[in-house]
Amino acid sequence: MAQGVASNLFRAAFRTQLRNSHSYCIRPSLDLDADMVEVQKVAHEFAKKEMYPHMAEWDQKEHFPTDMMRKAGELGFGAIYCKPEHGGSDLTRLHASVIFEQLAAGCCSTAAYMSIHNMCAWMLDTYASEQLKEKFLPRIATFEDLCSYCLTEPDAGSDAANLRTTARKEKDYYVVNGSKAFISGAGASKHYVVMVRRDDGQPGAKGIFCLLIHDGMQGFSQGKKEQKLGWNTQPTRILTFEDLKVVTIFL
Repeated sequence: MAQGVASNLFRAAFRTQLRNSHSYCIRPSLDLDADMVEVQKVAHEFAKKEMYPHMAEWDQKEHFPTDMMRKAGELGFGAIYCKPEHGGSDLTRLHASVIFEQLAAGCCSTAAYMSIHNMCAWMLDTYASEQLKEKFLPRIATFEDLCSYCLTEPDAGSDAANLRTTARKEKDYYVVNGSKAFISGAGASKHYVVMVRRDDGQPGAKGIFCLLIHDGMQGFSQGKKEQKLGWNTQPTRILTFEDLKVVTIFL
């Protein structure tokens, strides 16, 4: 009995220490070089100050903390591994993993969305034309404009080779029909990086490419905000495309 009480007291004291210190059991900077440790420190202090104290309230109130993300954008966390010409931080994927590890300690579900936003920024930075980069990336890099990645579908899940959303080529645009499910940030994002299938019969992954779709385009509708068990700091919705015309394309 006494041993059980002592064990419970130890666990309670340990939880209190973690809560008060925003610390770790194992030092996460092991084997990182000085530059990486400095980046880690900046992310850690940001998460400790701007995220961790509000995490529970954000989740309970289902609040999407866009103001906090814009502060993160001022530190370069909106386009971490994008080139600097259009606002990117020009860091590596390893830098990104270190940053998101720290941000996740502040609020896991919000950090997850921020990682998705960064993935979209990288796709735009890597594959889009200079005109599109100049137009969209600066505001994406600062979290002024938010992005969502759209792969998952109601029938195919995240099995990319079996997605059914189609894009039919007509003149200088594509006509998109289909739907995406459980899309993080949907309803708050301005830009949607959407995986679609060419309407030419190519099976599997060969017929898949990517379109940039924007909120408010004719033929683009969003379902109601999903009710989730936890993970409530980011909105999640189903998206539907009905004869939506898109000119913008990643090549």
